[in-house]
Amino acid sequence: MPQVDLPRAALPAALEPVGGWLKELRAALLSVFLPGGCRICDRLLTEPTRIPVCNDCLASFKPIIGKVCSLCGRPVEGGIDNTEDDTQNFVCPICQTEKREAFAFDRVKNWALYEGTMVQAILLLKFENIEPLGALFARFLSELVVQGGPAFEADVVVPVPLHRQRERERGYNQAALIAKPLAKRLSLPCKSVLLTRIRPRPNKHLLTFEERWESVRGAFATRPGSQVDNLRVLLVDDVMTTGATLDSCARTLRDAGAKSVTALTVARAVSRKIL
Repeated sequence: MPQVDLPRAALPAALEPVGGWLKELRAALLSVFLPGGCRICDRLLTEPTRIPVCNDCLASFKPIIGKVCSLCGRPVEGGIDNTEDDTQNFVCPICQTEKREAFAFDRVKNWALYEGTMVQAILLLKFENIEPLGALFARFLSELVVQGGPAFEADVVVPVPLHRQRERERGYNQAALIAKPLAKRLSLPCKSVLLTRIRPRPNKHLLTFEERWESVRGAFATRPGSQVDNLRVLLVDDVMTTGATLDSCARTLRDAGAKSVTALTVARAVSRKIL
């Protein structure tokens, strides 16, 4: 069969090619000759794409806009950026009221809220190993880094690790599927093995707030021989719920000598709205 060259212009601009040209060609050919449905809305895919999601669903991914708490990442409903305020250091009313111990990370940014089509997209990444979707999420996070300015400058990108048993069962770490292309975009090294999870997550599917924090207490460690001292770390995960996992990872990195830890996630789960 003769080689078929599909024009790059046929790909939506947001879905930049990732990986070798042969893998890209194969995926494009399959989408043309064996078209399937969007994995979110089931609409027939009519354009060659390596992400099995239609353009309408992709367009429904919306970033968080407005004022966001720099401590917990919660957006303030209806919040509007005020140039007179230091929005990089804004603290939400909940964090001010609870007066709990600060997270171990210096700051956190989440690209979207964990709701609607974003939930389904993240589940596709988490359970179906769709690498191009991870690359798209990496593009979103790179925008946050650029917007963050000097405060988000880093030396290394580190994904939140899975326990070795969970990663062996799944075959991959979804956080690494985001962290690796993000590091490439930022021209930074990605250290996927710098952190390790030494305690597995409980088998219980849904955890209470207290159980989430207890399940990650002392759950992470740096690998022997890892160089962390004085590094500025971008810590990457797919979703932030309570912040317990990011906090435990950041605490481990801090104890190993990291200069700073900035947490980045694709989406923020919010149970309480802030008015």
